[in-house]
Amino acid sequence: MSFFESITKKSKLKAAIKQTMDARSSEGGTADQLFKKVYQDYAEVVANEPLIAEALYNWGLALLHQARTKSREQAASLYQDAIAKFSFCLTIEPAYLGAALDGGVAYMELARVKAVEPNDSLYERAKNYFEKANAIQAGSASYNVACIYGLRGEKEACLNALEISKNKGYLPVVADILADPDLNRVKDQDWFADFIESLNKKPEPAAEISEAVAESAAESGATDEPKKAEIEQGSVENAAVVAEPEAVVEHKAQADEDAAEADAVAEGVK
Repeated sequence: MSFFESITKKSKLKAAIKQTMDARSSEGGTADQLFKKVYQDYAEVVANEPLIAEALYNWGLALLHQARTKSREQAASLYQDAIAKFSFCLTIEPAYLGAALDGGVAYMELARVKAVEPNDSLYERAKNYFEKANAIQAGSASYNVACIYGLRGEKEACLNALEISKNKGYLPVVADILADPDLNRVKDQDWFADFIESLNKKPEPAAEISEAVAESAAESGATDEPKKAEIEQGSVENAAVVAEPEAVVEHKAQADEDAAEADAVAEGVK
């Protein structure tokens, strides 16, 4: 493929991502027609090697969002198509974090559509995807894994995954954790209440801080309030990405976060 052909494909991919946003903001038959057109565009981009992983990921992402607008068999079919795209993307780029994260999300949402039990193979496949994401970027999908263990009522495994998510800086805010239906089976248990309480506590000042430093901090108006950790963003090409935007990873990727990520992907940087 020539340089100019590569530029053309990049332009087509950016246009397809923008059209996906238009489809997501539309409804009914109009949305379906837009999704159909954008899938054709993704197929053209995928026809040759350059950009294939990026195109497959965004193709899968579009399918994932359309699936959320459907029900039952129609939704299930779209989720399965999305999973196939994420899987293909990972075959080409094994370290593509977004595909691992959203592949797990797609499996979880497919499991809900099919109303299967928490021990069903669909949830196990979702966990496998999230474990791939954790292998790519430690802790990035630990909260998602905790939710699967929560659905199963597995205390030790759920708490361990929550602690990892907390320590790696990927844990959602307390309000979102408490509102998460995937954790309903464990929310009334003492260990879960203790974990939530620990999140609300301010950390104790380090014992080794000298009096001089403490006095200096007091004079300058400093407090013991911890600074919020920033999340390092990586490039899509190197797959060192942090999901939603559509990654911190919330296991139900929000549409507005997904839109932000899609825009970033279009520019080659997440």
